[in-house]
Amino acid sequence: MVRKLTIGSFVSLDGVVEAPMNWASPFFVGDAVEHSYEKAGEADFFLLGRVTYELFSNRWPQIEGKYMDRMNGLKKLVVSRTLKEVGWNASLIEGDVATRIAEIKAQGDGDILKYGVSNLDQTLLANKLVDEYQLSIVPTRVGHGKRAFQDVDPSLVRLELTDTHRFDSGVVTLTYRVLK
Repeated sequence: MVRKLTIGSFVSLDGVVEAPMNWASPFFVGDAVEHSYEKAGEADFFLLGRVTYELFSNRWPQIEGKYMDRMNGLKKLVVSRTLKEVGWNASLIEGDVATRIAEIKAQGDGDILKYGVSNLDQTLLANKLVDEYQLSIVPTRVGHGKRAFQDVDPSLVRLELTDTHRFDSGVVTLTYRVLK
């Protein structure tokens, strides 16, 4: 079996993915939290770039609750060219990121979960390592910030819709298989 790499991200109605903790939180309630808890339970690893790692590792360990306990307990894989050490149950991935992620994918069947569409997606997509995107469309306009797939070559974004899920908060999660 091969691990599946799934990238999940909140996306505002105007395409913003940056700083969702500032605008998505009111919608991440009830059945949306429960769904995310279940999805995180399918993962063996939580993949993060340096920026996301630094943001999450400073805040998340202090947050309690069933969902956060699961996320805090996951083994983390942190991709960075500048960090020398990591904490928060994490391992540092340096050097050839694509080769290392491919090796980890080949080692088991529990998923790898990554939150946010980031610069790292360019490398992951170019090396055909992403299996699925789960884009949660949040019914709010942010107005400014980094857009989904802004840092990714458009020719690499080839997706096929495989599922939709509507939550009580009005969020709709669109699941896309990455065409390779």
